[in-house]
Amino acid sequence: MPPGCHRPVTRRGRRARRRARRGAGACRRACRPAAGGGAAGVGAVGHDVTVSETSTPTPDDAGPVTEAAAAVPAAAAADVRQRWAELAEQVEAAQFAYYVRDAPTLSDAEYDRLFRALEELEAAHPDLRVPESPTQRVGGTFSTEFATVTHHEPMMSLDDVFSLEELRDWAARVDAAAGRGDVEMTCELKIDGLAVNLLYEDGRLVRAATRGDGRTGEDVTLNVRTIAAVPHQLDGDGHPASIEIRGEVFFPVEKFEELNASLVAAGKAPFANPRNSAAGSLRQKDPRVTAARPLDMIAHGVGAVDWGRVTAPETRTQWGLYEQLREWGVPVSTHTRLVRSRAEAEEMIAYYGEHRHTVEHEIDGIVIKVNDFALQRQMGATSRAPRWAAAYKYPPEEVNTKLLDIRVHVGRTGRVTPYGVMEPVLVAGSTVGMATLHNANEVKRKGVLIGDTVVLRKAGDVIPEIVAPVVDLRDGHEREFVMPERCPSCGTPLAPAKEGDVDLRCPNSRSCPAQLTERVAHIASRGALDIEALGGEAALALTDPEANRELAAAALAVQAGHGPVPTPEQLAAAEAELPPRQRPVLTTEAGLFDLTAEDLRDVRVWREIKKDGAGTGRWEQRLFFWTTPTFKRDGTVSRPSKPTATTELMIAELDKAKAQPLWRVLVALSIRHVGPTAARALATHYGSLDDIRAASLEELSAVDGVGPVIAAALQAWFEEDWHREIVESWAAAGVRTADERDESIERTLEGLTVVVTGSLENFSRDSAKEAIIVRGGKAAGSVSKKTDFVVVGANAGSKEDKARELGRPILDEAGFVALLEGGPAAVADRVEAGAAT
Repeated sequence: MPPGCHRPVTRRGRRARRRARRGAGACRRACRPAAGGGAAGVGAVGHDVTVSETSTPTPDDAGPVTEAAAAVPAAAAADVRQRWAELAEQVEAAQFAYYVRDAPTLSDAEYDRLFRALEELEAAHPDLRVPESPTQRVGGTFSTEFATVTHHEPMMSLDDVFSLEELRDWAARVDAAAGRGDVEMTCELKIDGLAVNLLYEDGRLVRAATRGDGRTGEDVTLNVRTIAAVPHQLDGDGHPASIEIRGEVFFPVEKFEELNASLVAAGKAPFANPRNSAAGSLRQKDPRVTAARPLDMIAHGVGAVDWGRVTAPETRTQWGLYEQLREWGVPVSTHTRLVRSRAEAEEMIAYYGEHRHTVEHEIDGIVIKVNDFALQRQMGATSRAPRWAAAYKYPPEEVNTKLLDIRVHVGRTGRVTPYGVMEPVLVAGSTVGMATLHNANEVKRKGVLIGDTVVLRKAGDVIPEIVAPVVDLRDGHEREFVMPERCPSCGTPLAPAKEGDVDLRCPNSRSCPAQLTERVAHIASRGALDIEALGGEAALALTDPEANRELAAAALAVQAGHGPVPTPEQLAAAEAELPPRQRPVLTTEAGLFDLTAEDLRDVRVWREIKKDGAGTGRWEQRLFFWTTPTFKRDGTVSRPSKPTATTELMIAELDKAKAQPLWRVLVALSIRHVGPTAARALATHYGSLDDIRAASLEELSAVDGVGPVIAAALQAWFEEDWHREIVESWAAAGVRTADERDESIERTLEGLTVVVTGSLENFSRDSAKEAIIVRGGKAAGSVSKKTDFVVVGANAGSKEDKARELGRPILDEAGFVALLEGGPAAVADRVEAGAAT
């Protein structure tokens, strides 16, 4: 127990009992097609569980709140609509339990009866057969496209403090506001996870969203429902009509280590750290993947609360709020403490600074909050964070490890970056074996030698960084790193892109396998065409399937008795014994969107054979995109090779990606300096790749958000014949190279510059920007004398001040809507001018 602590907040046993109820008796039979060919049947669960045709699953077993119920046409009679909504919700709940949670709640027969009843009702009333109905989609298909949702109350950040002196300054401001010293506070562990906002209506979970930009986030309801710690129905009664409960989703450290061990044992790459794995697990497009990950959640506050007709309890403190959440079955931290002096808070900070890796989740600090709600309201908030709370951040953890080697990585634009290979070591919650060294000058500046013991930390507790060598531990066997003169992938001489550059680059962008691999992986990234099934390993298999051939040859030479470091002649002899080299499927990006599964049938990659998760030193070639066939003893095929599920998904996603907007295609082309901002500006201004290619240097430079450097890079890119071949091949394959302008939208903002600041009720940051751009305006990020209008939402901050200082016209959200619809003339009487002229 840390010192200076009072009674901890604990979870009651009812949540554990509810979990036990949820998972009871998983006696599952093989499913069969449902009557009418709609969804698959649902297996039985629990030997004494019976659910009648008209029963409703219990809240804990319920699936998603049905969208279908909201889509019922008014043409059907009220009682029929009610019956339809009940059946649709029961079927969706059963499908969710079966397909997503893998814990069926109905027997096959019970599910079939429900499904048939729904089909019969829709047959009698065809206007009920809407696309959202469970009868109109496969049972296992649950949409998780992460729609944008608006939080009822913004999710604010916290102000960080990095020293006890800064913390004391903050505490002094609290004392001044209270008019007394030693104000009572809560001290909470700052969980290193993913913030979520859970919306409950009348005690039932109806929506879950990520934090996003604070005002809007992504709808992850289906995935959050798979987290056992999150109650679908609050315990007890007297719940608010609506309440937002905020918390942190995290990956328990022990479970994270178990997952990584299983991935390594399966020959797969482990996750980098618990936070990344939690975020990635929660944002899975298939909630079944999330359900398979042991995520947890702890609440740390509430947002908007509407008690409706219920009498609000006399909760006057942060501590009392946590007690209330606990009564409702919401998980709260057992480590939270109530402190009554600065000294107690500092003792807790010191305790967990030494024991931060002994708790069940990763932490990166301690959050201190004023306990009294009245004082919280009195202190208020800035535009981004409450004044009544502060987050003490621990300094980055530093460890020592051995620098085994310094190698180089070739990026998609040819940049060659040295990186350190180290003895794997646990730092800030994850095992690290590599860290970038940026460039040769940085290696010299740090003074590190190969063989050094080095100090390693994670910058911001995220990015591994080699800080410095431990010079006193040198034994004379260390050696300097020498930057290669030639590309390790293609052998081309390296050179700076221009005089004075510290980075060396491989200029062979056309034929360098490493660059092509990185470019193909970039095409598939979320910031480009978002092809999830085309990952780094698949990109390597498509572009350089022989990437590990030298390692396989070296292992073969060692097995032949040539010692741990074979000679070049011995390596050449071993390499000659390997199967002939394969030609890669792709030699440029041009053919990517023409690929078929058949094209990938014979692609093999070199992989080290593993035993019990560890390498054996022996290598083999294995099919990558197709399954390995199996044979009977007589040599006949018992199970033929076929495309893997991931391969089929990749081909489908490649086809879907052809319809992505022009700006994403521009990003996917890996034109140097052209990121999302410049790509959006170019796509908006020109509308097609043909027009961008035809534009002069001066015309490109004049586009807002582009400028001369990007303009020159664009022209240089299009001057290459093979680059133009990529564009032509993609266009021939159906990739969208021009945006269709919606002529129905009037160009009301033609030539105008508009800045949006603060949070708007009905627009996210991106949707506001898009609304301005499609109407011919420029969505600027800063206020200047050239700004035509400044739209001000909640918590606007310094941009509003700047607008008033410069006398720029100011609009509220209603004025913004009027501006979009009618242009400047429509807001002549709505504009609030600043002080200057």
